Amino acid sequence: MAPQMSLASMGVPARTSAGSVLRQRSQIPAKHQRSGRRAVAAAAAQPRQPGRGAQGVSCDSVGPTWGGSVAPPGWAPVADPIKEPGPDYSTVQRNLALELVRVTEAAALSAGRWLGKGDKNAADQAAVDMMRKVLNSVPMTGVVVIGEGAKDEAPMLYCGERIGEGTTEMDIAVDPLDGTTLCATGRSGAIAVIAVAKRGSLFDPGPVMYMEKIAVGPNVPAKSISLDFPVEKNLQAVAKALGKPIGDVTVLVLDRPRHAELVKEIREAGSRIRFISDGDVAGAIETAKAGAGVDIMMGIGGTPEGVIAAAALKCMGGTLLGRLYPRNEEERTQALAKGYDLKKVLTIEDLAKGDDIFFAATGISDGDLLRGVRYYSGGASSNSMVMRCQSGTVRFIETFHKWGRPGVTKPNA
Repeated sequence: MAPQMSLASMGVPARTSAGSVLRQRSQIPAKHQRSGRRAVAAAAAQPRQPGRGAQGVSCDSVGPTWGGSVAPPGWAPVADPIKEPGPDYSTVQRNLALELVRVTEAAALSAGRWLGKGDKNAADQAAVDMMRKVLNSVPMTGVVVIGEGAKDEAPMLYCGERIGEGTTEMDIAVDPLDGTTLCATGRSGAIAVIAVAKRGSLFDPGPVMYMEKIAVGPNVPAKSISLDFPVEKNLQAVAKALGKPIGDVTVLVLDRPRHAELVKEIREAGSRIRFISDGDVAGAIETAKAGAGVDIMMGIGGTPEGVIAAAALKCMGGTLLGRLYPRNEEERTQALAKGYDLKKVLTIEDLAKGDDIFFAATGISDGDLLRGVRYYSGGASSNSMVMRCQSGTVRFIETFHKWGRPGVTKPNA
């Protein structure tokens, strides 16, 4: 075995800088350089004793070594960088929402052709046809729990329809065109939406198509609001949570005659009101979007839209409460016969269970939530939001589509 050699034995001072070691190494005869390399390899092969260096010197007594010698004065190991909070990519999983956004994009590109043309049925059908076509390409097996109605009322995307050939069973909730009137009349706020969750996670509204709702963002504690509270108490809770006077709280309300008493109570409490004519899925989501200017949504709206909005707010950390609101005695009788509790306040967990939830939406007409579709020569652009509950990620995606390219379907003009 070759004798162990140190830099000092080869004529290099023990205490020197790293740069000078490299410079002086070139002055060492080649045979000594080779011997030095063999010595290092041999030392590395020897078993180390606890607390001892490669050459049997106590690491604790002399500090760090440099090339077998004591490190130069002032030298210290580089400290580990401070670990700042950030995303954990140690267990990255497939995000189904990133595939679902192609579904809402396709629906939006088709429905957008009908913006302002006065035919809401044609706009809705265009969105349904394209959403169904692209949804079938997503690698999953799903059952439509919220769709375009019963099987005898809708040729596709009807409640109970099975889609796909994947291995994981999922619930699918769709609204290919939320805001059909908005699109037909050329107004803002129409979107295409889809929510997908583990099978059995999304609430089945059954025969009751309307519900009372309250929606708030993540900064308002869920337990501070309730459908059983007076309107003013809910508004006071929102004001306290957001740190502003009740007079600065903005309430989103569907502009409907049935909300006359609600509007009166909001005004008596002193809060501001922003009315919308349609599209309460986007309205509910806006309560959780920073800068949207909406603090709380209140009133009676569609139950299917409420479930989809609950899935979205679950991803964003917000809250949506609901209570079924039968429109007539027939709906009430059917609901009771099927075991629905019409007095129960449904929490967001009742409406969208667990965290295996995915959501995607694409703007059709310009709105506060998303920008609408833009068409240009040879293509179009779209603006979407994509969310996953498990990770809490919220993405806004700007997509440019070019007609005639593989994987891009040109909507009918």
